[in-house]
Amino acid sequence: MDIKVEPGAYGALPEAYCRFSTASIAVLPVPYDGTSTWMKGAERGPQALLEASANLELYDIETDSEVFKHGIVTVEPVVCPEDPGAMVAAVYERAGRILEEGKFIVGIGGEHTISVGLVQAAANRFHDLSVLQFDAHTDTRNDYKGSRYNHACVMSRIGEICPYVQAGIRSMDISELKTLNRDRTFFSHEVLRGPDVTSRAMKALTKNVYLTIDLDVLDPSVMPSTGTPEPGGLDWYTLLDFIESVVVNKNVIGIDIAELLPNPANRAPDFLAAKLIYRILSMIFLKREKE
Repeated sequence: MDIKVEPGAYGALPEAYCRFSTASIAVLPVPYDGTSTWMKGAERGPQALLEASANLELYDIETDSEVFKHGIVTVEPVVCPEDPGAMVAAVYERAGRILEEGKFIVGIGGEHTISVGLVQAAANRFHDLSVLQFDAHTDTRNDYKGSRYNHACVMSRIGEICPYVQAGIRSMDISELKTLNRDRTFFSHEVLRGPDVTSRAMKALTKNVYLTIDLDVLDPSVMPSTGTPEPGGLDWYTLLDFIESVVVNKNVIGIDIAELLPNPANRAPDFLAAKLIYRILSMIFLKREKE
């Protein structure tokens, strides 16, 4: 398989742990920000996340594990065409090749539209698939600003591929109400204050789950480096507790992190994004070790 790699990129790992032939996990950067409608710069997110990841401690306290020993290879970034539909096609092609090799895929963006190609590729490989979206915004417009592949339409496109569940939502247009499924939508105030939200979400998800995480699901006090920040978001542990419930009860087959807009004056959010990936991987692969 002719897939070029970026030596040691995520986590600055020793060469023995970032070979494509032996790594269980593949990180796919997608530096695209063609349709964002407020603050621009998410195309710089993947590089900022990778640079911050070099400072990770590779022992995870909460899982008492070192997930990097399963191998984490970072492949070359997708060369993104300007047109969002063409970008989605390019991501789909690259992700499909990675999944054919049996890797657990981690997409890093870039704006949220990158997730469409990743989910398309995952749906080709995994049956009974659903998507769990963590996001401040519903992103269910059918089209926006003249494009069906605008970042505000990402879940409409994903909904054409497989079912999805939304969590952390706290901003939407009234036009999106007509397609809102309340059995599959968990607003931020419900996640933070409501009883039994995670068990209700589990019932709406299928056996195989793909996680897509728009970083603006987190409160701006925790994650200010996004293009569309919204107050009232989740905190670090609330998000991770929700994800842990999914990992325990379902088969998580891939993830992506989107919408990091790096700020050179504050690198902490870049590190948070890198750490979030590592914590999620630690949970997933600890479960696989025990199975």
